[in-house]
Amino acid sequence: MRATPVSNHDQPDGKSVVTKSWRAADLNLLSGGAIEYAPIISEAQIQLVSDQLDVWDAWPLADALGNPVHWRGAELWFALAVPRSADPEQRHHLARIHHFRRVDDRFEHLGETLPEGLSPGSRLWSGSALCERGRVTLFFTATGRKGEATTTFHQRIFATSAELLSSVEQPFGAWSQPREMVQADGALYRPANQDEGEPGKIKAFRDPAFFRDQGRADYLLFTGSSAQNPGTHDGVIGIAKADEAGAYQLLPPLISATGINNELERPHIVRSAGRLYLFWSTQRGVFAPGINAPTGLYGATAASLEGPWDLLNGHGLVIANPPERPTQAYSWWVLPDLSVTSFVDYWRPENPAKTEFEGRRERFGGTFAPFLHIELDGTHARLVKG
Repeated sequence: MRATPVSNHDQPDGKSVVTKSWRAADLNLLSGGAIEYAPIISEAQIQLVSDQLDVWDAWPLADALGNPVHWRGAELWFALAVPRSADPEQRHHLARIHHFRRVDDRFEHLGETLPEGLSPGSRLWSGSALCERGRVTLFFTATGRKGEATTTFHQRIFATSAELLSSVEQPFGAWSQPREMVQADGALYRPANQDEGEPGKIKAFRDPAFFRDQGRADYLLFTGSSAQNPGTHDGVIGIAKADEAGAYQLLPPLISATGINNELERPHIVRSAGRLYLFWSTQRGVFAPGINAPTGLYGATAASLEGPWDLLNGHGLVIANPPERPTQAYSWWVLPDLSVTSFVDYWRPENPAKTEFEGRRERFGGTFAPFLHIELDGTHARLVKG
């Protein structure tokens, strides 16, 4: 693993990054433009990986360019998972990382990835995975604190590494002691250290996504909250760059949604036709009051990491859930071939005869959604249909 433990400095060099401000005026363009809606997911398309697990937030084991690594004639993937329960919302308090084998578009569950107690958190949230020279580096969010008596929402970014083996039963060697890769500095990024909260309203410092540019510099993207403009809706896409010693240094955000959105989740970058495309997921419920934007995959593009970044399609929206199923899928991840994975969220319509809690289990999918595919042309993105 090239990276070494935390080494932030007080005044990151902001000359190399031009932050794109995502504004309400950009999203107002949605009211007059064509929206790319994903097709409705039918019951026949929902294939449980396991009838004992809820699965969400997935990412592949990838090479330094983001391409899924071929392993035993297939691909190796990671996702958050928990035992299925009566209330799917409880999964956020219990989440662990599991690994899966992808054969064509079918996923096989292989097992829980990290030994219990290895992480400094009480549970594990999303990240990314790099494979180089036969070794896997798993970047992840350590949420809460090990041994805590009550569930907290502290979020920190760590990495651990292990040798990639050939055994389906045991794909990894011994995992290294996790190392904290970067910390919120309180100047650019707010520490995510809340003791209490709920999904959608907590502050963020999570979802590390590895990216290597063509100059072979290494970066981590992450979901963050602004320390420069703190508020109820202060979501940003953060970035940190590895220095020559391999320690990650914070840079100003790539995207700032202060005043309009609280969470720009699972950011990641894909190269296509000589440009960089930055994607993130967000939900309708975390936009500021008065902003009518759907749950979906959003994005921006630039010629280089330094920017300037342009919102895709003028407003940022790439794929939206269909109006008839506004919560059917979430947590999109775009691969270099422009195929797009996500998970089946609350896909059934609400049942008026049942309370919200009573209807959750029958509405929640908890498995991989059918893959979609997009096309990119400069600052435009479209869903490939048919």
